[in-house]
Amino acid sequence: MSQLILSAEDKQTLLQVARFSLVQAAGGKPAPEIDIRDYSRNLQNDGASFVTLTKAGDLRGCIGTLEAYQPLVQDVCEHARAAAIEDYRFPPVRDHEVPQIKIEISYLTTPQLLDYDNSDDLIAKLRPGIDGVVIRDGLRRATFLPQVWEKIPDPQEFLDHLCLKMGASARMWQMKKLNVSLYQVEEFSE
Repeated sequence: MSQLILSAEDKQTLLQVARFSLVQAAGGKPAPEIDIRDYSRNLQNDGASFVTLTKAGDLRGCIGTLEAYQPLVQDVCEHARAAAIEDYRFPPVRDHEVPQIKIEISYLTTPQLLDYDNSDDLIAKLRPGIDGVVIRDGLRRATFLPQVWEKIPDPQEFLDHLCLKMGASARMWQMKKLNVSLYQVEEFSE
C-alpha cells in the first residue's frame, strides 16, 4: 500500500467515530464536530475512505471517495453520515435500525492508472480479491471496492457489472478501451 498502515487503535477509533456519526444521522442530529488535533497523526493525515453499512448481511448504504482531500478521521465521519442518510439507493437509516447496522471502513490507496492493450490484457492484469477497480469513459465513472470480488468473482462478470453501474452497456469494456485505475484497501469492521 502506498500509505501508512493503520494501527489497531486507529482502526478502533475510526469505527467509533463512524458509529457516533451514524447514530447522530439516524437521530436527525447534526454531524459531529471533529477536532483533528484530538487524533493520531495517521488520522490527521489526508486519507480516502468508503464507509459501508450492512444490515443482516445486506448492503444498507455505502459512500466514499477515491481521492484523499481531507483528514482521514473527517473523511470517515462524513462518509458514515452520508452512507446512513444520503445513499440514493436506500431510504435513510432510522433510529430503530442502528443496533442492527454493521459498519465496515475501507481505507484506500491512491488509484493508479492501468496500462493495458485490449480486453484480454485487461482481464489478465486484474487481481480478483486484491484490486479495487475504477473505470472512466468521458465524464462517467464507477468503482467497485475489492470486497465486491467476493460477490462477483469472475473478472468478465465483474467488469460487466461495473460498466452497468457506470450507466453503460455491460460489454462496453470489450468494445472500447476505457480509462482503468486500480487501488487497494485496508478494510476493517465492527
